Amino acid sequence: MSKPALSYQKLRGGYYTPKPIADFLANWAIQSSSDKILEPSCGDGIIIASALESLIQKGVSSQQAIKQIHAVEIDYEESLKAIERIRKYHIEPSASLIHLGDFFAYCKFHLSEKRFFDAIIGNPPFIRYQNFLEEYRIPAFELMNKAGLKPSKLTNTWVPFIVASSFLLNDNGRLAMIVPAELLQVNYAAQLRCFLSDYYQKITLITFKKLIFEGIQQEVVLLLAERNSNSQTGIRTIELDNISDLNYFEPAKIIEIQTKFLDHNTEKWTQYFLTNPEIELLRNIKKSDKIEPAGKVVDVDVGIVTGQNQFFVLNDEQIKSKGLHSFTRRIVSRSGHFKGIVFSESDWEANVNNNLPTYLLDFPNIDFEKLPESAKVYIKEGESAELNQGYKCRIRNRWFVVPSVWVPEAFMLRQVHAYPKIILNRSDATCTDTIHRIKLRNGIAGGTIAVAFLNSLTFAFTEVMGRSYGGGVLELEPNEAERLPLPISGAEKLDLDEIHKLLLENRIEDVLDLTDKVLLIEHLGFDSEQALMLRRIWKKLRDRRINRKHLTKSK
Repeated sequence: MSKPALSYQKLRGGYYTPKPIADFLANWAIQSSSDKILEPSCGDGIIIASALESLIQKGVSSQQAIKQIHAVEIDYEESLKAIERIRKYHIEPSASLIHLGDFFAYCKFHLSEKRFFDAIIGNPPFIRYQNFLEEYRIPAFELMNKAGLKPSKLTNTWVPFIVASSFLLNDNGRLAMIVPAELLQVNYAAQLRCFLSDYYQKITLITFKKLIFEGIQQEVVLLLAERNSNSQTGIRTIELDNISDLNYFEPAKIIEIQTKFLDHNTEKWTQYFLTNPEIELLRNIKKSDKIEPAGKVVDVDVGIVTGQNQFFVLNDEQIKSKGLHSFTRRIVSRSGHFKGIVFSESDWEANVNNNLPTYLLDFPNIDFEKLPESAKVYIKEGESAELNQGYKCRIRNRWFVVPSVWVPEAFMLRQVHAYPKIILNRSDATCTDTIHRIKLRNGIAGGTIAVAFLNSLTFAFTEVMGRSYGGGVLELEPNEAERLPLPISGAEKLDLDEIHKLLLENRIEDVLDLTDKVLLIEHLGFDSEQALMLRRIWKKLRDRRINRKHLTKSK
């Protein structure tokens, strides 16, 4: 094998496949002793070895089995590791076992030759757009275009890997991939979800309650996709505790698990961790014209992007020591600095007394030479530390002037732990971009909106429409927040002060009992069981993401 001139292996960002996962994927994907198998990014060969063992278990001789396996690897050193791994089986790999080069060029050639595979098994590289070398990105994106997908600068390499691999399957083939849980929920994977829904007759998602890569806050999903399945079509989800459970979960058991109707659209797949009745309830609510989106009563905008919070967002002691008080505005820098759903003058003062970062430096938009001496000294300190070279600061006309500084009527949590909320602003403070800023619309009082937001229906859709990360945090972007269904009718009957007090006492269940009765049952006509089902949906999805902050070490 000749060594390629360029390599993205060192940028791949992926993690080596644990043996239990490699074995499980191979045993599920390989259906017969005659299957022709492809590993599109083989790395050190762990999946090749599992495929080899699976064929041998089906009665294929080792010398014949290795002829049925094909692999692609762009990194020369990794390919050597894969060859050495195969030699441990007392097999001398043929020169055709591993194609050394780019998978996307390999795919295009095989498509032109009409060469297809029965099983494709892999752990695609995870490389962001800016690190995806152009010579590999161009054919990758051409293949995405062929599938009707429109890649963007958010597209990660694992997305075209799945598309290209799908094209190389025969009409009865199986795809088994380790992919980031971003597949389920991020917007840049929305088109891929739609493609998979159309291209495959049946999809199975296997997730783990605990993270499987040591030290990495990245949830992964096992994607099992079948073409022309003879049994019931749809999607199923399986949630295991950790990867060791795969040792006891036979691939044949998958067929026993009920499938769910798969919408052929770009919706997030988090919903499929619910039961069929729960999914049906959410879909009926989405179709209803009784509940309008939150965007009818609020405009949600990002908080202030300073580019260097450690420079621009300071506590009281820092402001006094630097003599910068005349250049400050009040600010809230973290979601945890809010208590309840009203942020008052006294709440802001309490944050000041706790020495939290409560001041934003809002220098006037004038030439540096015209600034007072205390401002000049501080700005020069920032330049000495090269803070002005950060991207967000560098692109400004005057790096020390923060743009878009305005005070919102209310705040919304951007990053959610236990539950989402809107907080009425009575403090004349603004916020950083860890929090969203809200302007009220259509004359609806902020207090009415804040209490209306606290209901099981909106909470359930928050979990479905947001995206979560390995540490258990749920994130809502402004456009997602504005699309949340918000039952507002009847909210004026709810007591803002009472609900605020209950939240200060950490009694969210009592709050939901109050709001669900008024908003969902009395005004929307839900029965008590439907209201309870919405509560269960919220708690089920909330607990699922929160539990992912615990780590299982991979072996």
